[in-house]
Amino acid sequence: MRRRADPPPPPVEPCPLCDRPIPPGARASRHHLVPRLKGGTHLGTARLHQICHSAIHARFTEAELARRLADIASLRADPEIARFLAWVRGKPPDFHAPTRRARSRTAKWR
Repeated sequence: MRRRADPPPPPVEPCPLCDRPIPPGARASRHHLVPRLKGGTHLGTARLHQICHSAIHARFTEAELARRLADIASLRADPEIARFLAWVRGKPPDFHAPTRRARSRTAKWR
């Protein structure tokens, strides 16, 4: 009796921010390139690893994202994200760790 071959697995989509593949089952989410609160509800999105998405929102305000970081190339060029990317690119594709929020830039040290 002849068995049908299993269909090929779907292609693994890369994270546009870190370029690592996003394997099935890995934590991922959609990032609105222009934040929804700033008019980006119906504009472009990008599927990112959850750790990459969290890193963006831990470092920047919605206004900063809308004003100067509304595309992947701008995000990659930012020095804070570039440091994060250099670190995360050495991790496995399904790596996830909690992301700590960055201290507010306007917070006063006591």
